[in-house]
Amino acid sequence: MARRHPARENEPSPPSTDAPGEAPGIGRRRFLGYVLAAPTLTVAAQAGAEALAPTTAEAVVPSLPGPAELLDLNDLLTTAALPTSHLITIRLDPDGTAHFALPRAEVGQGVTTSSAMLIAEELDLPLEKVRVTLADARPELLFNQLTGGSNTTVSTYTPIRVAAAVARGRLLHAASLVLGEAVSTLTTKAGTVLSPAGAVLGYGELAVRAAAVADTAVTVTLKDRADFRVIGTGRSRLDALAAVTGRKRFAMDLQVEGALPTMVCRPPTINGTVRSVANLDAVRAMPGVTDVVTVSTGVAVRARTFGQCIDAVRALDVDWGPGTAEDATDATVLDELRRAELPLVVPPLPLLTKAVDARFTFHFASNAALETNCAIADVRPDSAEIWGSLKAPIVAQEQIALRLGLPVSAVRVHVTEGGGSFGRKLFHDAAHEAAEISKKLGKPVKLMWHRTDDFRQGRTHPMATSRVRATYSLGEVLTYEQRHTSVATDFGHGIGEVLTAEAARLPVADLTFSETMFQLTQISPYHLGVTTQLLAETDKGYNTGSMRNIYSPNVRTAQELVLDELARRLGEDAYELRRRLLKESRARAVLDKVARLGRWGRPMEPGTGQGLAVHPEYHSYVAVLAEIDCRPATTGRTVPNAYTGPRVTRVVCAVDVGLAVNPRGLEAQMMGGISDGIALALTSGLHLKDGAFLESSWDNYYYTRQWNTPPELEIVVMPPTGETPGGAGELAVAAAMAAVAGAYGRATGTMPTVFPVNHTARLAFTPTPAVPPIPASPTDGRDRVL
Repeated sequence: MARRHPARENEPSPPSTDAPGEAPGIGRRRFLGYVLAAPTLTVAAQAGAEALAPTTAEAVVPSLPGPAELLDLNDLLTTAALPTSHLITIRLDPDGTAHFALPRAEVGQGVTTSSAMLIAEELDLPLEKVRVTLADARPELLFNQLTGGSNTTVSTYTPIRVAAAVARGRLLHAASLVLGEAVSTLTTKAGTVLSPAGAVLGYGELAVRAAAVADTAVTVTLKDRADFRVIGTGRSRLDALAAVTGRKRFAMDLQVEGALPTMVCRPPTINGTVRSVANLDAVRAMPGVTDVVTVSTGVAVRARTFGQCIDAVRALDVDWGPGTAEDATDATVLDELRRAELPLVVPPLPLLTKAVDARFTFHFASNAALETNCAIADVRPDSAEIWGSLKAPIVAQEQIALRLGLPVSAVRVHVTEGGGSFGRKLFHDAAHEAAEISKKLGKPVKLMWHRTDDFRQGRTHPMATSRVRATYSLGEVLTYEQRHTSVATDFGHGIGEVLTAEAARLPVADLTFSETMFQLTQISPYHLGVTTQLLAETDKGYNTGSMRNIYSPNVRTAQELVLDELARRLGEDAYELRRRLLKESRARAVLDKVARLGRWGRPMEPGTGQGLAVHPEYHSYVAVLAEIDCRPATTGRTVPNAYTGPRVTRVVCAVDVGLAVNPRGLEAQMMGGISDGIALALTSGLHLKDGAFLESSWDNYYYTRQWNTPPELEIVVMPPTGETPGGAGELAVAAAMAAVAGAYGRATGTMPTVFPVNHTARLAFTPTPAVPPIPASPTDGRDRVL
């Protein structure tokens, strides 16, 4: 696999946006920070955040800016976090290390490394001397402890830097007192203070002297971008060695006294209920089993090992009541969605305009992460302690306390590192369930969901349709209407509280909650005349979530496919049409980059094709060019127990996030997003039948595998176009899905309208039974591991 490192060479620097006479960059503006009363140096920040100002592009039929171009979800999350930024602190310890408890979740996206880089930059400290941990739930942080919307680096970029700059200033002040020299004559380097006379003082020996006996406000000046030595350089993840050697500690690695393995026997249909259990006593008597109890989600089993839990779960004889989607199938949900579609209002006018009309279907997709849902709970009569990977720990703490009948202050929630999320860990299902079981048993539990549990009863990306009409005349697009209709998305994970608190800022009037989320996240990058994109929702009987990118992969794919059809009908090259219609120069730059590197329009063999897509999100831009092979020799490949189908053979991705803190980490984010997009376009979907999902694990939910990943992958991180970072965590998914869909359309000669394209009534696998709810543990070792 070919890979291109972030592009820096031979690239012109963007023009400065500073006022005449002002030193360039954010670094020359002053900020307020605090030195806090503590035994050793402890600092905090009170700082604002800045949004990148959009540039405009001319078009024959321009579109008015949409709500998300005025204020998007990322802006809202940043604004909501700002009032409590001063409660986020950095502590310098006597051993010379800086400690920062990050109030966000690390679920593989690399934010602990990028946060450490910000501290190392402003504090002039070696990166390995910065220790970033995850903060426990802190209710006083309000909306500043929510991980979502690609917002972590955006909202913490300035506060972390300000706090680190305050620490550096305080160390210089302490050193000047020790050395009897003016602060202005001293410099810092690699965790030391240097004097012109050659004296060297380590940060560790100054940490106590630099401490304060009372909180003190100070002003600091941040480094200019030209002086960066850490920010903007590609760095390996600080936790990489621990991850590959098995030393990284996740929730299931923790040893909490008395917490024994626990699993739940779950219903055969979505959200079914327990009527009765016929053999409780027999299961309680099985080897290793300590407890069996009915809970709201099924029947919980606690045992000495997880293997014994699995045996007990499989042995339970439960009479199940109906669920919330009883008898539902893909076809019945699709009928319901079509009945709920909002009408299109602009008709084509005969002899004056023509129209592209299309309807797209997007099937349910699993939100399961590689680390299955899990949590540890120790609930006592007057207190509770919870451990788990949680992206909204404050909400989890509040809701668990309410369920247990305890004050919030009596519930401690520890945030552990997580093995994947993509929105899944915004919900605290496992923590809530573990707390319920622990309370009922009066014993600590280490709860783990089986993978089958997460695929069949866990969170899913909802099934949806997109109805699109674009009218055109005389070579110009006049109107674009998109009516996106979806099974309801559950937003009960903390973002709802942010929207409620910041309602006065929203540019969407009195729209419903989900419609507000839709409008805050959907941006059309193109001038398509009069543009309307609206959401309708139906059916709340499913466990859904704001899976990575929320609505964007579906909405973007539909729009880019319609653009391809418009280009065909207008007799215009698809790249040239996009370039002409794009609103922003940054969007054109990433499009131009992938078109040039990917040799857009080059001769392709029959059955193969190229696709293009551009996606703007949270002040960042990405473009993807994908090539696909749909020839019979490729689609007919045989891999044991696998789905092969078309193969994406090449992807070129160009990404502009304003300022990339860690280009290497950004590159990894793009790789993951590209794999997600390929999966959503081609292979990964859930089949719903009789109120239950048929997929049961990764072996029959066909995420992108080695045999379907592109042998050629080129990722270009564009030179900085701003002074602050934009969102990146979800950025590549929508563009990758859309580009792959476009390539598939060119390779086959037919626009795809159902996703994933392999989603047919004829299954490529034999479903495992729903009773018992989980399969037996494999006994043939690696032969069963895919």
